Parts: sequence; structure tokens; C-alpha cells
Amino acid sequence: MTAVTAEQYAALQRAFDHFNATLFSGTLPQVLITFQRSKRFKGYFSPERFESLAASGERRHEIALNPDVFDRNQAEILSTLVHEMVHVWQEEFGKRSRGGYHNMEWAAKMKAVGLHPSDTGAPGGKETGQRMTHIIVTDGPFDREAAKLLADGIAIAWKSDIRKAGAAKKDKVAYTCGCGTKVWGKPGLRVICGDCAELLASVAAQQGDGVELVQPRGAG
Repeated sequence: MTAVTAEQYAALQRAFDHFNATLFSGTLPQVLITFQRSKRFKGYFSPERFESLAASGERRHEIALNPDVFDRNQAEILSTLVHEMVHVWQEEFGKRSRGGYHNMEWAAKMKAVGLHPSDTGAPGGKETGQRMTHIIVTDGPFDREAAKLLADGIAIAWKSDIRKAGAAKKDKVAYTCGCGTKVWGKPGLRVICGDCAELLASVAAQQGDGVELVQPRGAG
């Protein structure tokens, strides 16, 4: 019987390493890839989300992918992984905007790797903004490298059976500020920090492909 955990994660690790080498010159740190179901995103990036239990306390970024949307073609699934890898690149080498806004630096790097940013997922959409997805550029760097991987037999073989998921619960979510202030409330609130006068970000929706808000660095 196939060890499905090893099969699924090995494919994603292989894809991450391939795109890191070919699209980012091997500069990205290793991350922890997780699966997170949601009706709001295809994937997200959360900086330094995991901490080692060893004495070193080493921290790693998280890239989460939503298996509910793995019924797309393989190149589209891989494009979500690379979308989140651009967030990793910006965290390490650029300057992301406060509150998860997708700025021009992020958009330029997306285009450099062959993913054209679009808030609608269609040509002509805005290239920067809070909620962003992308279009695969035909014969662009990502398109060519994904084709090599797929021709070599890589496959994301398992997806969620959304018929088993049931209705999504409207649970409370956490709202956090960069100063450490944290409150809980219903989804969709606009909460202002009394100390910083800044809009708190929802932890339930981090940077990613679909819904875009940043979890503050080091939040637990």
C-alpha cells in the first residue's frame, strides 16, 4: 500500500527545490509546507510560523496549500506553490507592505518568475492590492520549469474530498497588531489598535493566493 503522506509531501518538496534552484537561484530557505483547507484561499505564506523543539529554537516559514482546490491541473497547483515562494523571497530579500498589501516589488518578482499578478485572475486585473492571484505566462520561466517537472513524472496525487467537509463554521478569528496586541472577534471586523492606531490583521487569512493578510512575524 502506498505511503500517501510520503508521496504527497515528497512531490511538493521536490517541486519546491526545483523552483528554488531554477527561479530563485537557490536563495530561498527551506520552509515547512502544510495543507490548510479554506473557502477563502488557494495558499498562503506565514513568516517564521514554526519553531524547532530543539534547544536551538530555530524558526522556519510556512507555506500552506489548500487541498480543496487540488482538482485543478498540475501546473496551476504548482503555480500556487511558486506564488507563495515569491512571498518567501520578499520576506528574506525585500520589504513587504504592512497589513499584507501586495506592493510593486512583489508584483515585479512575480512577473520575473513568469506569473503575472492579477486581482481578478484574468488579463487586465490590477497588479497590486490586498487580494491577489495570478496568471501563468505562456512560455515564461515558470511555465517552462513546470513543464520539465511534469514531463519528469512529478504529480500532486491527492486532494480533499470536499463532499466530506460539510459547511464551514463561522468561528471567531484572532486580530493582531505588530506591537503584540491580540483580540478575538467575528470574521470581517475592522479593529484599530489603541496604542498604535493601526488596523489589526486577521490571523485567519495570511499572505497567499486568494486572500491576503499577513500574520505578524513570530506570532504564535
